[in-house]
Amino acid sequence: MKTLLISASLLGLTACAATAPSQTSAIDPVVAQENVSAPVAPKVVELGGLTNEAAAEGLYQALINASYLATKVAPTKVAVQFGDNQFLLEPSINSAGIDRILMNRFYAVHPQLQASQELPVVIGTLNQKLNFAKFVLLDQGAVIQIQVTVTFADRVEIEELRRFMLWTNGGLAQVAQSLPDGIDQYIRPIPLMQQMVPVKP
Repeated sequence: MKTLLISASLLGLTACAATAPSQTSAIDPVVAQENVSAPVAPKVVELGGLTNEAAAEGLYQALINASYLATKVAPTKVAVQFGDNQFLLEPSINSAGIDRILMNRFYAVHPQLQASQELPVVIGTLNQKLNFAKFVLLDQGAVIQIQVTVTFADRVEIEELRRFMLWTNGGLAQVAQSLPDGIDQYIRPIPLMQQMVPVKP
């Protein structure tokens, strides 16, 4: 197990937060006119003043209406398929402050890597050098949680969520490119949804 190579690779990383969200393409006015009578998925989800449970339900329904593959995995948590990846979305509504959606990805760590003393150092280095996400070790090193936070006031746009997921994917892709070949055998995504067909972002 070449954990020292992993550490060396990660120590050389620079911030990936400059990964810019992609620009949306223009809508053809002819197509838009033809679809006037078709139902339109809500572009904005009103979540202000709701409980976390009600906000999760509203978010889930909005994602389904916007043609995302999604499922509720807990009263306050929604899993969504985005390209080849799955995110766990968790609304955190605060009537006295800023509202948030915690956007998570989880990876299982091979037992050989769990026992490595370098793994906590690597996670700490990622948190110091990268500013697009927070990296956390869970279950005594068996799971790596990667979290970004979408902040909003009372309402959130589905397009904003899409861009955050796209941005996070871009940052993690840069991290993956810096790792030694074969590391994907030791750190693998934990599926949140079963037998889901990827949806192109």
